[in-house]
Amino acid sequence: MKTDFNIASLIAILLAIIPAACSQAVQVASAGGTAEAASSAVNALSGGDEAANGETHFANLHQLTDGGENAEAYFSVDGERLIYQSTPRDGGCDQIYSMRIDGSDNRLVSTGKGRTTCAYFIPGADRIVYSSTHLGGDACPAPPDRSQGYVWAIYPEYDIFTANPDGGDLQRLTDTEGYDAEATLSRDGEWIVFTSTRDGDLDIYKMRTDGSELTRLTDELGYDGGPFFSYDGSKIVYRAYHPSDDEEIADYQRLLGQNLIRPSKLDIYVMNADGSDKRRLTDNGAANFAPYFFPSGDRVIFSSNMGDERGREFEIYAINVDGTGLEQITHSEGFDGFPMFNSDGTKLVFASNRDNAMEGETNIFITDWVD
Repeated sequence: MKTDFNIASLIAILLAIIPAACSQAVQVASAGGTAEAASSAVNALSGGDEAANGETHFANLHQLTDGGENAEAYFSVDGERLIYQSTPRDGGCDQIYSMRIDGSDNRLVSTGKGRTTCAYFIPGADRIVYSSTHLGGDACPAPPDRSQGYVWAIYPEYDIFTANPDGGDLQRLTDTEGYDAEATLSRDGEWIVFTSTRDGDLDIYKMRTDGSELTRLTDELGYDGGPFFSYDGSKIVYRAYHPSDDEEIADYQRLLGQNLIRPSKLDIYVMNADGSDKRRLTDNGAANFAPYFFPSGDRVIFSSNMGDERGREFEIYAINVDGTGLEQITHSEGFDGFPMFNSDGTKLVFASNRDNAMEGETNIFITDWVD
């Protein structure tokens, strides 16, 4: 596998984010940012230049967080709240926060211990789901060994938990040895889809929200992760890296034995919700990740560095589910990623380096979507 992926500091922030489909994100309170500061950030960014910048699908763009690393913001089904990961400017581990879509009522909803990733609202249950390492210790787990190049840590202490929207009544959902994370929900609230090493590889599984009816959906050697259901629940979109030659396979297996993965190549795939009919949508040698279905189910929105030979610029793209019709959505310097639509497709939330107060910071933005 290629080990010379050229990742600038801003991409290092991004790729430190992804290992759970998910990310490392930032405490809004970090940049002097309480809920009030986050709300003021909304008012400070007026938008209006989107079309001039080539972002013709955006209107009324607003910044919701202000400082640090913020990412993986996902809508509640009613479209009233966002749940996301946040890491403060002064460091520490990413934790889970929830806020209204105007940036107000920002609150910590994880334990504040260990490292967390990939939070989601459980439709119809008035609960949230996220993964955390806190049972393995209160402190942040050790960073990955970068002497082997740019690698992600696949922390085996990660387990999936559910909680009340305010973080109370925390309940452990997985207790199998190894990594369990990257959990999201079907929109009917019946199924959780997630990534796990429970069978010796990084594969995608689904289960009922009570942990029953566990089903393995992928079994090809390599990393399969970051799964999301289509709005009608019939399909799942995900990112994957499947090593193809002896050198890549050996490197992948050696790193996995150390709870590490090298993320320089990822592609977008779609499969039926039962794991059948797997189809590859991208094949460009780039890092394609964070896919999400359009509400119609006929297109996928995702992030990629395919347009930059140096691998430093990540933009948001859209593609048809048959792999045709690739369209670039964002045209902003730095990183744009983790896009998600609200229920009726009228709003898009995403993470970006644009308009940051300090170089390399990532904030959450919301925009009206224009077809």
